[in-house]
Amino acid sequence: MAVPDALKVGIIEDQPKIREGLRSLIDGTEGYRCVGSFGSVEDALAKIDGELPDVLLMDIGLPGMSGIEGTRRIKKLHPGLTVLMLTVYDDDQRIFDALCAGASGYLLKKTPPARLLEGLKEAVGSGAPMSPDVARRVVSLFRQIRPPAEADYRLTPHEIRILGLLVEGHNYKTAADELRVSINTIRFHMRSIYEKLQVHSKSEAVSKALRHRIVR
Repeated sequence: MAVPDALKVGIIEDQPKIREGLRSLIDGTEGYRCVGSFGSVEDALAKIDGELPDVLLMDIGLPGMSGIEGTRRIKKLHPGLTVLMLTVYDDDQRIFDALCAGASGYLLKKTPPARLLEGLKEAVGSGAPMSPDVARRVVSLFRQIRPPAEADYRLTPHEIRILGLLVEGHNYKTAADELRVSINTIRFHMRSIYEKLQVHSKSEAVSKALRHRIVR
């Protein structure tokens, strides 16, 4: 019998053994429920409306449409759906493209099961879970890129700092702890950031920060 408040998870993974292993892990863990597992983005697009998940685990190397393009398409159809990449690829270009497409986090398939389950909840809770190697690459990559003039978006230095923390994988609570302010202060500044960047979610703000090189 399904638990009403269980975290609903969808899976897009083309390798049956891995897909079934993920389904077993999710269904076998209290507080989680798999509401759909698919071998391709095309299959998911045709069936996912049956019961929309809270978070979607997305592979990148898929037959047909790639997971990156799939993330872009699914986020366009369902902007509120959280997408978490789960892949073997750890190169800069795929990481960058996935985050810009709207992914809320990026985990490698070698991630331990307990960390994967934690990452699912973290992603839904406005976090940006990343494997340690991926997080280091993201921070290193974007520290090498000089941002455009801040006047483009009229972000204050404090707003840019908050945006930078989100890019590094922080959620609102850990960003508040880092800056020694209340979570309500972070929410207040995020409303201003959303308005200035003309976005409607944390993942869109992070994506725009990466695409437009706003963050140091």
